[in-house]
Amino acid sequence: MKLQIHRSEEEVLIRRCRKQDGQAQKEVYYKYASKMLAICIRYIKEPDQAEDVMISAFVKVFDRIDQFKGEGSFEGWIRRIMVNESLTYIRRNKGMYLEVDIEYADREPDYNALSTHLEAEDLLNLIQQLPIGYRTVFNLYAVEGYSHKEIAEQLGISENTSKSQLSRARTLLQKQLLNAEKTSQEKIK
Repeated sequence: MKLQIHRSEEEVLIRRCRKQDGQAQKEVYYKYASKMLAICIRYIKEPDQAEDVMISAFVKVFDRIDQFKGEGSFEGWIRRIMVNESLTYIRRNKGMYLEVDIEYADREPDYNALSTHLEAEDLLNLIQQLPIGYRTVFNLYAVEGYSHKEIAEQLGISENTSKSQLSRARTLLQKQLLNAEKTSQEKIK
């Protein structure tokens, strides 16, 4: 019963946004801004730029609210706009430097040496340190759930390049995790 009440409140909020109700838009913004900023920061390292992208994406949310057909979650629809806006920013301002020197991923790490002491925040920080191409493909595939075909279409690359970038991102992340674990254990000693 609670889910239906929540759903109808959201539907009322969406209807109000479709009428360009500023207060409703403000409510939507404050309800989702922190989650959406986190999404933008996963793609764009610099917090100020990520916030600019998020705000620009919210403008698109409100401009295109009539395109939301109620299929799936409203939050998921907003999330997709945030991801697309982040990708647009990367293409426009950073270029997609998808090919990175192979030295970043030259050896297979020892996965068994990892423990589970790292926190989620530590992992997010390590993801942020990946080269932009690796980070973008990793986020799209592992976090957002896009297929390699969808990633290739979004980024204008081949599916094989997407697969290669993901593989290299995973290898580099494993190396970073091993180094972080080693550093953490050395501090304890």
